[in-house]
Amino acid sequence: MTAPQADPRREKRREIQTFVIGYALALALTGGAFAAVHWPRFPARTTLALVSSLALVQMIVHLRCFLHVSLRRSSRDDLLLILFSTLIIILMVAGTIVIIANLHGRMM
Repeated sequence: MTAPQADPRREKRREIQTFVIGYALALALTGGAFAAVHWPRFPARTTLALVSSLALVQMIVHLRCFLHVSLRRSSRDDLLLILFSTLIIILMVAGTIVIIANLHGRMM
């Protein structure tokens, strides 16, 4: 017995809906980060923690809505994609911190 075929129009509509939701969430998270910096209501450390948290949530939104990486049925390829992306981001952030610290040391 063969499995019933899914309706292609329904799948296309669901995929477009996922993209629209992801786009709206990405805009809201970006706007929230810009608003937190533009209108500071909290101390600097709290604002930094808020912006970092919003960035982390936005990474998750991008992975889920645009790259379609799901953890409930994650395969080896999905796991490797997440690990490689995390490695690249850590290298970029660490390199930036090293460069800024070096420039700060040279200027002082």
